[in-house]
Parts: sequence; C-alpha cells; structure tokens
Amino acid sequence: MATKREEYIAKLKTQLDQWNAEMAKWEGQAAQAQASMRAEYGKQLAAIRQHQDQAREQLRKVQAASGEAWMELTRGADEAWAAMRKAFEKASAQFTQGKK
Repeated sequence: MATKREEYIAKLKTQLDQWNAEMAKWEGQAAQAQASMRAEYGKQLAAIRQHQDQAREQLRKVQAASGEAWMELTRGADEAWAAMRKAFEKASAQFTQGKK
C-alpha cells in the first residue's frame, strides 16, 4: 500500500510527464511556425521551462525529506505546481490559437 507521500510524489511526476509530452508537441509546432510566431512561442516555452525547473526542485525536496518533514514541503511544491499550471495554460492558449 502506497503512503500519502508516495501518492503525492507519483501525482506530481505524472503531471510533469504530461506537461513534458505536451511541451514536446509545442516545440515541434514552434519549429514549424513562421518567424513572427516563433519568437513568441520561444518566450512561452522559456517561461514554462523556468516554472518547470522550480516544480522539479520542489519535487526533489519532497522526495529527499525525511519522516513527516515532507508534509511541510508540500506547500512550496503546491505553489510551484500552481505557477507551472498557470504558465502551461497560458502557453496552451497561445499554441492552440497559433494552430488556427
């Protein structure tokens, strides 16, 4: 039976994997875009990568925490994930709009 910590980490990893897969599609789309859109796509991808790095760091902290200390770190992880989700949604709107 998985502990709450293991379930929390698995949930974060699954979400990160989903974001990575979507970003790979966007990177392909950005490479095919007209020069005027390529710069904007690049900005969106850079913003996501920055938030993604922060989210990964929080995940590492939760994974490395001992005992019940991991629960204290979930707040920072949740905040990093919320920022990542917001950046991801903004980029998603941009890339979806660019496909039209």
